[in-house]
Amino acid sequence: MLIEKARILIVDDDEGIRNQLKWALDDDYIIEVAADATETMQRLREFQPDLITLDISLSPFAGDPDGIDLLGEIVKMDSTIKVLMITGLEDKAKALDAVRLGAYDFYQKPIDISEVKFIITRALGMQYLERENRRLAESVFESIGYQNIVGNHPSMLEIFRTIDSVAPIDITVLITGESGTGKELVARAIHAKSMRNNKPFIPINCGAIPSSLLESELFGHEKGAFTGAYQRKIGRLETANEGTIFLDEIGELPMELQVKMLRFLQDHTLERIGGKSSIELDVRVVAATNKDLQRAMADKLFRDDLYYRLSVINIELPPLRDRGDDIKLLTKYFLDKYLRQFSKPGLTLARKTMKAIENYGWPGNIRELENRLKRGVIVAQSDEIIPDDINIDEVELSEKSEMSLYDFRNVYEKRFIQQRVEANRWNISKVARELDLSRTTLYDLLNKYGISKKK
Repeated sequence: MLIEKARILIVDDDEGIRNQLKWALDDDYIIEVAADATETMQRLREFQPDLITLDISLSPFAGDPDGIDLLGEIVKMDSTIKVLMITGLEDKAKALDAVRLGAYDFYQKPIDISEVKFIITRALGMQYLERENRRLAESVFESIGYQNIVGNHPSMLEIFRTIDSVAPIDITVLITGESGTGKELVARAIHAKSMRNNKPFIPINCGAIPSSLLESELFGHEKGAFTGAYQRKIGRLETANEGTIFLDEIGELPMELQVKMLRFLQDHTLERIGGKSSIELDVRVVAATNKDLQRAMADKLFRDDLYYRLSVINIELPPLRDRGDDIKLLTKYFLDKYLRQFSKPGLTLARKTMKAIENYGWPGNIRELENRLKRGVIVAQSDEIIPDDINIDEVELSEKSEMSLYDFRNVYEKRFIQQRVEANRWNISKVARELDLSRTTLYDLLNKYGISKKK
């Protein structure tokens, strides 16, 4: 197997030193040289060295940093590069300071080539081990997650590949899926993998803000635009300029604002409420919804043209119940998180609790799993978290189970309906639409299972 030679950048304002080191190392390594800080930073970007030899007394030129200052710039740019400081006899104290600032080692003039080669070999060996350890750590994490999204189910791996493909391209993305499936995490991953990752990521929940205030939140307003507008307000779209805006629950956007949002997507300009001039913005739009927008369009509750503008790319997140063993990974992830947070290292999950977690339908998806595990860690009275601690009934599924299929279905149907009405704050019309039921049928089921607002 062909092993690529390591790259070494020699930085010294003494041409004799540069030539001496280049001649001594040229057979074993790929060598570049630089005489000052400006050349060094240019070579650093273009050559991408593995190791740098740096004169600690590098003379500043035209405002350039000296050797110590340049070391700080190198470490800041890439902390994996090994830097060896070249010092004179009088510079030993400065050399020790340089090691504290991030240099790997130093050696003194006059240069002993055999000693230099030994230090370089040792530094590159250490660098290899550090990079290999980092690669292994990253590969372990990637096997269970991606950009803070935990999972390795095939459906999630395909979503990770889609994110990698679309993130660098400035197109709108629509993320769909049930509540609690992690739509905002996907939006944040798209932003993190994009060229806008050092610019703002601005989320706004279109369903959590009253429609009378939502227009001002999105587009801003001028002073005096309406009663109570005592000063100018910059909207979220302007705040997200050059970055990404995440429009969560876009399906709740009122029809009149759908028109304004469509216009913004078409020409990327807006007018604040009460404003008289257009403001041009560079904003990437990522939207999400748990609603069936196809049905909403059929019911004339969502504009067709806005839907097609938003869904250039559509990422559909699977519910937790369809993600197989991901539920075990997520359980371990959240359990470890809250055991650390609440300082309960000896607490474990009872086997029957894990069984209950696997058998449960999780209508609230990942958000519900996280909240229940957090509760379990807090309220557990013994050294094990039992099903009661996470407020899940223990239902044993085995050949010896005396529960009939009819009873089992009723247990989970009741639990599912109760979760949905509570999650939607007893908005019966909204729940009926989500479950594809008539209001009358939903009321009948609530009465059948004795589900009431008090309970």
